[in-house]
Amino acid sequence: MNSQATLTDTSTLRDRARKHIDAGAVTLGYMADRGEVVRQLNAALATELVCVLRYRRHHFMARGLDAKSTADEFLVHSNEEQVHADQLATRIVQLGGEPDFAPDSLSGRSHAEYVAGNTLLEMIREDLIAERIAIDSYRELIQYLAEKDPTTSHMLRSILTKEEEHAEELSDLLVSQPERP
Repeated sequence: MNSQATLTDTSTLRDRARKHIDAGAVTLGYMADRGEVVRQLNAALATELVCVLRYRRHHFMARGLDAKSTADEFLVHSNEEQVHADQLATRIVQLGGEPDFAPDSLSGRSHAEYVAGNTLLEMIREDLIAERIAIDSYRELIQYLAEKDPTTSHMLRSILTKEEEHAEELSDLLVSQPERP
C-alpha cells in the first residue's frame, strides 16, 4: 500500500479550476461536509456575538474595586470576540454559506449563555464560564474537521488560542477579586 499522496498534473488542475469556477474557494479537494461546517460555524458565530454583547454590557456595568481596569479588560475581550465573529462570517461566505446574524435566534444558537451578572465577581465568573464553553466547542470542531478542512481548522486554532488567553486573564481576575457577602 502506497502511503504517498499523488500529485495532479498541471493540465488537470487548470481544467478543473476553469470547469468549477463558480464554486469560488471550494475546490474538488474539499473533503468536509460543507453544510455541516457552515452550520457549526454559524453556531460559533452566534456564540461569539453573544460574548461580544455580554462583554460590552460588563464593560459599562463594572463597579467596585478595580472596576476600571476590569472594565477595560472586558472591552478588549469584546473587541477581540468581534474579530472572531468577523473571521467566522468571512469563512462561512467562502464556503458558500450565509452568516446568520438574526438577533431573534442568536442566544438559542449560541453555545454560551448570556448571563448579565450583577456584581463584578459574577461578571468575571460568567465570562470565564463562556470562555471555557468556547474552548471546548472549538477543540471539538477542530477535531471534527481534522484534515478535511485545513483552512477552517487553522482559523479555529488561532481563535482557540485567543479564547484560552481570555480564560487565563479572567481566571487571574477572579483570583484577585475579594469575596463579598
